[in-house]
Amino acid sequence: MTAMIKLRHQQPSLWHRGLAEDIEGLWEPWMRLVDDLLEDEQLLDTVYEAQGERHPQSRSRGRMQTPAEVLLRLLLLKHMRNWSYDVLEREVRANLVYRAFTRIGDEKVPDAKTLARLGQLIEAKVIEQLHRRVVELAQERGVTQGRKLRVDTTVVESNIHYPTDSSLLGDGTRVLTRTMKKIESKSGGLKRKVRDRMRSIRKRVLAIALSTRLLGAAGEERRKRQYGELLSLTRKVMNQAQRVLAEVKQVPRRRTAVEGLAQSLETMVGRVRQVMKQTRIRIFAGDPKLPGKIVSVFEAHTEIIRKGKASQPNEFGKLVKIQEAENQIVTHFEVFAERPADSTLLLSSIEVHQQRLGRIPRRVAADAGFYSCENEKAGHALGVQWMSVPNKKTKSSDRKLLQHQRWFRNGQKWRTGSEGRISVLKRRHGLRRCLYPGLDGMRRWVGLGVIADNFIQMGCYLARQSS
Repeated sequence: MTAMIKLRHQQPSLWHRGLAEDIEGLWEPWMRLVDDLLEDEQLLDTVYEAQGERHPQSRSRGRMQTPAEVLLRLLLLKHMRNWSYDVLEREVRANLVYRAFTRIGDEKVPDAKTLARLGQLIEAKVIEQLHRRVVELAQERGVTQGRKLRVDTTVVESNIHYPTDSSLLGDGTRVLTRTMKKIESKSGGLKRKVRDRMRSIRKRVLAIALSTRLLGAAGEERRKRQYGELLSLTRKVMNQAQRVLAEVKQVPRRRTAVEGLAQSLETMVGRVRQVMKQTRIRIFAGDPKLPGKIVSVFEAHTEIIRKGKASQPNEFGKLVKIQEAENQIVTHFEVFAERPADSTLLLSSIEVHQQRLGRIPRRVAADAGFYSCENEKAGHALGVQWMSVPNKKTKSSDRKLLQHQRWFRNGQKWRTGSEGRISVLKRRHGLRRCLYPGLDGMRRWVGLGVIADNFIQMGCYLARQSS
């Protein structure tokens, strides 16, 4: 059978020789070198194999998918330019340089929805394989040797609104009501008609928002009363959702027809129940610190992270570790399911550096959050010659003298570059806010941004070397 996936399009035939030369002259310098790097067969094979796993018979049936080479280049261009899928589709369709760079030529550009579905094929494990290969390419081309290591952490925010208890209850009840109506429609009717209480709930949510303008005991009393009414309405919606679930489970025929909706309803019931619990404890018991607190009913994995920023004391997302070697090549990244202390990440970063680059770095630099006496001793035991990790709380005169030595200060100067790298990843490659849903989606999002940045850094370095 004919394969329904392929590595490449045929040679583009959109332009004649004169036009091709004009287009070639418009390429940006980094594009030429990145274009050469993207010829690597291992990169293309990784994407090709991922496309083959889309469906059990993707390799032999169905319409021809977008070639692996085109898909990889489109996704990288999206993150290099920090575009949405809609902007990516429009720009590539209208620009001959982008058509040449992505190897689409005169073929049809996939629409934004198709691009989004294709982007979901590149799972977190595929991103990890692609990133490993990119680091190997950087080492093969002499961009990095692994003599130095710097590491830092940042927060990549989830794509959620600012969480308040009232807005979370409003979101949860809206989704419950909408899902119950879909179940009612698909199952041909339920014993009891689904009652829509969203008008009353929206009024309570708005009243709570307006009551925040009132200060003092009167405002607090009004907020408590409004929250009590909102919780009462939410409880009624929850009871109705549980009755719908029980009815669906009793009838096998209905369960088969609406199985996916029933699972979504059950998941949302659990999340709304948790939101109700944390609302009662915060509003009526005055305790805002509750384990397992939910800040979004859609992105339930989101954590509240405080990194001591005056401009943004609370961030809602996941902690991400970024570690680099020479010439700003990101050799490893990690999105943590639960936030660890920075001091627990230093030794594992050195070990990963050795695995990826085949050597222990001579110099390790990090900020004070990564310091511990055990880390410093273990780093020297592994073979690190210079550990430039400051201890801001020390009272030892010997330690203070050590931290003022030239090699230590040079290490800290180099370390500050990690702040710039994180800033570039957030501004240019979209790591400020993740637009993919779920924890795995965030890992894909971060990984694609890191890979795109690595390609640009490699291209710029090789361009400087060749000039």
